[in-house]
Amino acid sequence: MRVSEAIKSRMTIRQFLDKPVPEETIREIIETAKRAPSGGNLQPWTVHVLVGKPLKALIEDIEAKVQKGETEDPEYNVYPPELVDPYKTRRRVVGQQLYDLIGVPRSDTPGKLKQLARNYRFFDAPVGIFFVLHRQMEIGQYADVGMFMENIMLLAREYGLDTCPQEAWARWPETLKKHLSLADHEMLFCGMALGYKDESAVINELVSEREEFENFVTLHGFEE
Repeated sequence: MRVSEAIKSRMTIRQFLDKPVPEETIREIIETAKRAPSGGNLQPWTVHVLVGKPLKALIEDIEAKVQKGETEDPEYNVYPPELVDPYKTRRRVVGQQLYDLIGVPRSDTPGKLKQLARNYRFFDAPVGIFFVLHRQMEIGQYADVGMFMENIMLLAREYGLDTCPQEAWARWPETLKKHLSLADHEMLFCGMALGYKDESAVINELVSEREEFENFVTLHGFEE
C-alpha cells in the first residue's frame, strides 16, 4: 500500500469485528512504528498491549464503575476548557454528524452517554493499546508520541487493519494504573483500539470533514 493510500483510507473506526489479530502482526507493526521521529531520540513512549483475559478484565472493571456512577479525574485536559472557534464548531459538527448517523437525537443525553461508554469496550476491537509517558515529559514529547501513534495507525492499514485513537481513556487514570501496573512516575496518555473494521456497521460510514487547503496554509515566496 502506498503511504498516500494509507493516509486517505485511515479512519476512526467505532465498530470492529470479533476477529483476533495475530501477535506477530502486532509485533511487526509496533517494531516498524518505533522509527517515528523523536526529538533528541528520547523515544518517550511506553506501550501496553492488551488482548484476551487482561482486556476483558479491564472492560468489565470499567463497566462496573460506570454502572455505579463512579468517575476519576483526568490528569490533563483532552480539549482546552474554553475552546474557541473554528475549533469549537468543528468538534460540535463532527459530534452531531456521528449521532445523526446512528439515530441519536441531540436531546437524547442517555443515548450519547451510551455511545461514549462504548469507548471503554474498545468498540469491540480484539486489541487494546495504551500509550504511557514519564511524568517529566513535556509538550515536545507529546508530539513525538503522536507521530509514533500515527505510524501505528498507517501501518495497520497496510495489514488490512483499522484503528481508533482514544483519548477518552484519560478519564480513568487510577483504574488503568492498576491494570497496567504503572509506576508513580508514569502517566497514561491515551488508548487505541486495533482490529478489523466491521464493514456492515453504519457508524463506520462517518468521514470527518477537512478544511480546504487555502484555509490553513500560507505559501511564502512561490511568486518570486
